[in-house]
Amino acid sequence: MEEFLLDNSETEKLFRQIVRAIPSMQNGITAESMTQRGIVYEKNWGVSLVDLKSFIANIEKDHLLALKLWNKKWRETMILATMIDQPEVISEEQMDFWVRTAGNTEIVEQMVTNLFSQTPFAFAKALEWCRGKKFLVKYAGLLMMGRLSLTAQNDIDEMFEVFFEVLPPLAKDPSLNNIFYRSYCQLARRSEYLHNACLSMAQALTQVPEQNAQNTGLELLNELRTEEFITLIKRKEE
Repeated sequence: MEEFLLDNSETEKLFRQIVRAIPSMQNGITAESMTQRGIVYEKNWGVSLVDLKSFIANIEKDHLLALKLWNKKWRETMILATMIDQPEVISEEQMDFWVRTAGNTEIVEQMVTNLFSQTPFAFAKALEWCRGKKFLVKYAGLLMMGRLSLTAQNDIDEMFEVFFEVLPPLAKDPSLNNIFYRSYCQLARRSEYLHNACLSMAQALTQVPEQNAQNTGLELLNELRTEEFITLIKRKEE
């Protein structure tokens, strides 16, 4: 699903300039490495994220341009779309469509970090996606939860309590182990309040009659109780 927007010649001209410029930044070694790791695209020029950010530095945010870049389906154009789009104007439908058509975790990481976590729908979509059925949808939900834990500084900790209702089933899925662990630790570092809540849930996971959840709970308990981790917890009263 995409929005119907009136095209304009200036946007089309800039779009074509970007598409022509991307091949000149090609890195075949990087592209081949991604393929070997199972990260597959319709077209991948292997351009580094640093080079993409530098390339886009002087281009203004543009919703229509972002949609055109996304529809091109090159790795680089999809990443640039997440950097150029305007979080205040994108819709929930667009967010769902992009997650469903992302194709791999690299693009999901870019869209959540660069764009989705800044939208008015961030909390609602994170919770909704954590309840999803497909791997990339659940991945996006967990990633968004972790990202919001770091960036949503003006939101009260109690807003994050709803995630404890959807996390136990995700702890059972071995394919989500890495993102679950990373995002859970980000949540636990947000405050002493959430650290204690995360300790309680990790303890509860060790009692779940499923081995992966038990292992995840034990690993999290060991990490969350270390002195090094505790020193990283943000203290609201400071």
